[in-house]
Amino acid sequence: MIDIIYSPVENDLEKAKIMLTGLNPAGITDFPDSSRMLGQILGGGKLLRPLLVLHAGNFYNYNPEKLLPMAVGAELLHVSTLVHDDAIDKADKRRGKSTINSIWGTDKAIVLGDYLFARAAEFAAETESIRAVKLFAGALASISTGELRQSFSAFKVQQGFDQYLKRIIGKTASLFAMATETGAVLSESPEEAVQILKEYGLNLGIAFQIMDDVLDFTGTEAELGKPVGSDLLQGTVTLPSLKIMERYPDANPVLRLFESEGDRALNVAEAVALIKETSIIDECLETAMQYSRTACKDLDKLPPSASTQSLYALAESMVKRRN
Repeated sequence: MIDIIYSPVENDLEKAKIMLTGLNPAGITDFPDSSRMLGQILGGGKLLRPLLVLHAGNFYNYNPEKLLPMAVGAELLHVSTLVHDDAIDKADKRRGKSTINSIWGTDKAIVLGDYLFARAAEFAAETESIRAVKLFAGALASISTGELRQSFSAFKVQQGFDQYLKRIIGKTASLFAMATETGAVLSESPEEAVQILKEYGLNLGIAFQIMDDVLDFTGTEAELGKPVGSDLLQGTVTLPSLKIMERYPDANPVLRLFESEGDRALNVAEAVALIKETSIIDECLETAMQYSRTACKDLDKLPPSASTQSLYALAESMVKRRN
C-alpha cells in the first residue's frame, strides 16, 4: 500500500524533502545551534501534507514550480505548530525524538516556531497565487482557533461531539484541506474539482485526528513516541474520553481526573483500561472509517490520474495506522 500511496509523486516529494532538510536558517547562521534545531525537526515523518499538495495537483496541469513551494510551505506550517504545541505542553518527546523545548528551552522553541511560520509563508508566496496565499493564511487562523478552543476547554467536563469536531477541524483537518485545495488551485483545476479535493482533505484530516486520539489510548509508548494517555493527562477531551463521559456520566476516571480527585496517573491508567474493555474503541474506529469513506465519495468525478488510487489507498491507511 505504501508504494501505491507515494509512487506517482515520489520524485517531487523527494525534492520537497531535500528543500526542507536544506533549509537555510537565514540571518542566524552564526549560531551553530540554529542548524541543529532545524535538523532536529525537519525532513522526517510521512510528509503527508506535501504529499497531499502534490497528489491534488496531479489531476489537471501538474506544475512542480508552483506545487513544490506550496508542499514545503504546508509542511513548515505543520512543523511550526508542533514546535509550539510541544513548548506549550512542556512535552519532552515527539515521535520518540527529543523536542526543541526539552533541548534548547521554551523561549527558543517559541521563537523557532515563529521563524518556521514566516518561512512557510515565504514558500506559499513563491506560488504567486493570491488564492493560495489566502488559503494558507486561513489555515493558520483555523489552526490557532483550534488551539485556543483546546486551551479554553481543557479539563472541562461539559463538552460534546460538535465541540470536539470543531476543535479537530481547526487543529488538524484545516491544514489537510488547505494542502489539497491549494494543490488543486495551483494546477488550474475547475472549481468543482477544487471543492472535491478540498472535501477530501478535510474529511481525511478528521479521520486522521480521530485515529490519533484512539492511538493515544491503544498504542504503546514505543509506537507513539510519547506516554500513553498523554492527551488526557493534558486535560484534552478526545473522542474516546468523550465517549467514557457519555457512557458513565455519574462516575468515571475522566471525571475524577478533571475534578482533581485521586492520583492523576492512576485515573489515566483506569481510563485507558476502561476504554480497552468496552466497545468504545470500535465505535471510534467506525466514526473514523465514516469520515475516510466520505473523503473518497466524489473522487470518481475527477479525471483519470495516477494519483486517484493513491488517494483511495491513503484514506484506507488512515484507519489502519499504528503511529
